[in-house]
Amino acid sequence: MDEKINRKKRIIYIDIETRRGAEEVGGWGNKHLMRMAVGVIYDSLERNYFTFPEEDVEQLIERLMQADLVIGFNLINFDYPVLQPYTNLDLKKIKTFDMLQDIQNRLGFRLSLNHLAKNTLKIEKIADGLQSLQWFKEGKIEKVIEYCIKDVEITRELFRFGVKNNHLLFESKYDGLVKLDVSWDPVALISDLQE
Repeated sequence: MDEKINRKKRIIYIDIETRRGAEEVGGWGNKHLMRMAVGVIYDSLERNYFTFPEEDVEQLIERLMQADLVIGFNLINFDYPVLQPYTNLDLKKIKTFDMLQDIQNRLGFRLSLNHLAKNTLKIEKIADGLQSLQWFKEGKIEKVIEYCIKDVEITRELFRFGVKNNHLLFESKYDGLVKLDVSWDPVALISDLQE
């Protein structure tokens, strides 16, 4: 688990929420137009959550660049494309482990964070992205932050479960509860991603 190396290595778990949905920016191909509403990280060295509103996005990106490993769920195809317009730095150069990408590579299809959390951890997200967008539009930024923190917490707990147990659980409509084998060793991941 990240505790094995957190005295020496900085693992950051991240999630962001956006100001606009896909239908407002002309489709999923325009994620770069969605703009960040809030970003939340958990820093393994500081053992704490940190919240970044849009005006502090540069500080968020700086934190990501300083990490030994950044872990998230759908980072490569969602969070990073949303964040990229805020910086000239190439976010693809961040040492990143995208849990969704790894799971999709193993299974050949995607599973949602909520589906995995419900079946593996017996916990659920407190809302979804559409609800978060609605809260933002209503000016309920504290609700957006609460939702984003919970998603980071779930992402972290799911990763830690996978590290400890070498599997996650998901529901198959044909086979019921199925074990998905994973090999998530933070030390190896950091080492594999070194330049």
